[in-house]
Amino acid sequence: MNRIALSLGPINIYWYSIMILSGALVAFLLINLEAKKRNINKDFITNIIFYAFIFGLVGARLYYVVFNLEYFIDNPSEILQVWNGGLAIHGGIIFGVVTIAVYCKKYKVNSLKILDICAPGVIIAQSIGRWGNFFNQEAHGAVTTITHLKSLHIPDFIIKGMYINGNYYQPTFLYESLWTMLGFIIIILFRKIYKNLKIGQLTGIYLMWYSIGRFIIESFRTDSLMLGPFKIAQIVSIILFIIGIILVLFISKKQKEYKYQESEIKY
Repeated sequence: MNRIALSLGPINIYWYSIMILSGALVAFLLINLEAKKRNINKDFITNIIFYAFIFGLVGARLYYVVFNLEYFIDNPSEILQVWNGGLAIHGGIIFGVVTIAVYCKKYKVNSLKILDICAPGVIIAQSIGRWGNFFNQEAHGAVTTITHLKSLHIPDFIIKGMYINGNYYQPTFLYESLWTMLGFIIIILFRKIYKNLKIGQLTGIYLMWYSIGRFIIESFRTDSLMLGPFKIAQIVSIILFIIGIILVLFISKKQKEYKYQESEIKY
């Protein structure tokens, strides 16, 4: 499989980069649309998305490098080569949330409100971004057979893409992409149907939903980041799931209900 989407002389544009940026663009549009419904200042939301994306990207790479430190100490020139893969979503989530919290504190804005607005965009961006792993032929599971893959009714082009160095592999990138896509639909429906939604609950639902899927799917992956004998993604998933429960069941009780067209956010 060709990882390069377009070559412009000495410059190569990789599918991995295209999928990451496509996910970010969709997230940007969705977040701006929801922010507009809530009368949130356009400059405020644009700036916060920009900074969260930049620091989230840095965090995603830094997280990956830290848990592969031995390799990158020997190969420091590869630290910035993000087009080859190596963006850990948990690092992006952590740095993105911290960025939003700091920015909101500066302008005395409820950060949970902004996180709730961002949740649908973030999870759909994750779904799209996972396809970058497909083109890089990474984030896959164990060796399997073509018969097994066909029995799962997986499209042929994906099966062909999972043929790596003489073996077929489980397309765990696809499982996570579908899981996060379903999560996006659930969050949108929850926001639309549930009339007594409290600030912080959508963020909690996002954290719980993604963490459940990631914990299970991670058990099938063969390229996991490790912390001793444990898969670090599973440890972080447990922590984020607990935070999600706290947000939904406890912290949200102290928050107001959402009311469209009454946002106090000024900029």
